[in-house]
Amino acid sequence: MAKNIYFASDFHLGSPNHKESRIREDRIVRWLNSIESDCSELFLMGDIFDFWFEYKTVVPKGFIRLQGKLAMMSDSGIKIYFFKGNHDMWVEDYFTLEMGIAIISDEMEMERGGKKFYLHHGDGLGPGDANYRMLRKIFRNPVCRWLFSILPPRIGLGIATGWSSQSRIVNTRVEEVYLGAENEWLAVHSREVLQKKHYDYFIYGHRHLPLNIKLAENSRYINIGEWFTFNSYGVFDGEELRLEFFEPRDQEHLAELHEKANKN
Repeated sequence: MAKNIYFASDFHLGSPNHKESRIREDRIVRWLNSIESDCSELFLMGDIFDFWFEYKTVVPKGFIRLQGKLAMMSDSGIKIYFFKGNHDMWVEDYFTLEMGIAIISDEMEMERGGKKFYLHHGDGLGPGDANYRMLRKIFRNPVCRWLFSILPPRIGLGIATGWSSQSRIVNTRVEEVYLGAENEWLAVHSREVLQKKHYDYFIYGHRHLPLNIKLAENSRYINIGEWFTFNSYGVFDGEELRLEFFEPRDQEHLAELHEKANKN
């Protein structure tokens, strides 16, 4: 049986409340069940959790269905990669020790099936958003992490929950608008990278809008979207990478999703 590589991002589990998060988690586990038989590698490309912090002996409660499924997949020989996003940047070694999952802090380059890939969550890249890039440096600073770690878990995680509730995906809950190939900041960043080195596929999350944009004759920018609205993911079959959608309402809705995502 052919072995595929899968990419997904921006589950934001824990947001906006336990009930809605559980519904989304169950859907994600159904998706993982559906791909498990033909999956060789799984790339979870950031913001899997709306917040995550690992104390020495404490991790956030919940999400056990996802964690159990990932553990089973890893134990079966599927290689899993977890990219730090802007919401779960404080992931450390828990998933590696318990499930053998590789943690990726920034970009990752790889080659599969003769194709070259550039992978990144997408936060802090491209033009604009200078304020966020500064915040990213602060939050990723070891001193900042240590200061947070000395807070008792009840206080630290309480603060984090309040901060998480201010995220744009919770408060806007409106459809993201396509800005055009020239203005999509991750496409702009990809073109800049492409001037220095060729990649067949640039793959990101973070944008919350599934996109498949042609950058050059043999290079594409793929954004794998999110799981509040689109339930979108990428799949590479050894020859090409496609955007797909899990459990669309109907065939007409599926066709609409594909039309919106594919920008040629």
